[in-house]
Amino acid sequence: MISIFKNIPLAFILTVVLLSCSSSINRTKELQQNKLKDSPASIPTNLKAESLTDKVTVTHSIKTGADNHEKYLPLLKDKKVGVVTNQSGIVLIEESSISLKSKKKQIHLVDFLLDQKINVQKIFAPEHGFRGTADAGEHVVDGTDYKTGITIISLYGNNKKPNSGQLTGIDIMVFDLQDVGARFYTYISSLHYIMEACSENNISLIILDRPNPNGSIVDGPILEKEYSSFVGMHPIPVLHGMTIGEYAQMINGEQWLTNGISCKLTVIPCSYYNRKMRYSLPVKPSPNLPNDQSINLYASLCFFEGTNVSVGRGTEKQFQIYGSPYLPKSNFSFIPKPNMGAQNPVYNRTTCFGEDLSTQTEVRQLELKWLIKAYTNTTDKSKFFNPFFTKLAGTRQLQQQIEAGESESEIRKNWKTGLDQFKKMREKYLIY
Repeated sequence: MISIFKNIPLAFILTVVLLSCSSSINRTKELQQNKLKDSPASIPTNLKAESLTDKVTVTHSIKTGADNHEKYLPLLKDKKVGVVTNQSGIVLIEESSISLKSKKKQIHLVDFLLDQKINVQKIFAPEHGFRGTADAGEHVVDGTDYKTGITIISLYGNNKKPNSGQLTGIDIMVFDLQDVGARFYTYISSLHYIMEACSENNISLIILDRPNPNGSIVDGPILEKEYSSFVGMHPIPVLHGMTIGEYAQMINGEQWLTNGISCKLTVIPCSYYNRKMRYSLPVKPSPNLPNDQSINLYASLCFFEGTNVSVGRGTEKQFQIYGSPYLPKSNFSFIPKPNMGAQNPVYNRTTCFGEDLSTQTEVRQLELKWLIKAYTNTTDKSKFFNPFFTKLAGTRQLQQQIEAGESESEIRKNWKTGLDQFKKMREKYLIY
């Protein structure tokens, strides 16, 4: 073999080898891209919780509506734009790399739009604020974004719906919030008011859709109209199994806006996504949902917010543990203390006894067993529930059933008719 290359210059041999390697790499990329096109439903996501400044490596990931920027940037060109978003509104952009794995970098939607020379006039922030650091229920004031200098208008407290003055000069609105699929997670209530305000002021609305991490679950009691509030505005179950974009289409289609008005709506869908896929959020959707486990347990444990039981606010396991001083002493206890997202947590610096669910396997339905167990074991049952529980449940019946000692299976039987009707209605609006 050596004699064959004896009279051939070394530089020429090296060039041939490098070209061969390059061709092999390009062919591998081509095969991967073709596979991606052929079977989008089977593509997993590799996104993990990162800060907005971190880089993440993504191979064949779900593309959110925000990532499909070629579909919405032309609609925003030469327009005055308002943006409804918070820290969850991120865009993944390509970075140059010689690796077979494409490198992606997270950039906030507002920063991305400005980089693309889009005229962003105002930012509208939901509960927890634009940067997502405020406590649940904390009053968030209007202000100016420290990074961009753009005016921020809070959509929480007494100003849940933008008024005409706040919308003056805006041609089109962009909505990009990461929902978690629970009726009482207030981003869908903010969506309702934004749609209503846009309709009343003749402003088009673009929704950049994102996967629902609980998108395959439809479960729980249907909200009754007399119990409507900001933690439940529409006759839907606790877990609705829809994305923000699908839900917006339902709001329009079912004429839930005041006087049956309709919003001029464009949904930019996700790519390579279906609701049966697992989806790990790239950032916290709110301060007290720090990871996938908390998001999966959120709907089941949030009922405790209407009782005298803590859900771990003021700890590092929010919505993964529960307990109170009024439950029997057990092998598990915790002491809530002030932290980001819970400046004055329930039972601040008081020992709570309960249960650690942080290693609980994934739940595939709305679970009542922990709520029933806590009620059964609490020392003074007359003080267990508070008025907020009915708003969270969307009905008086659930509290009455628990107080009457009904089992979870007995309670669930009463949901079936309402869930069947909702699922039939829901079919009309599904995108994925």
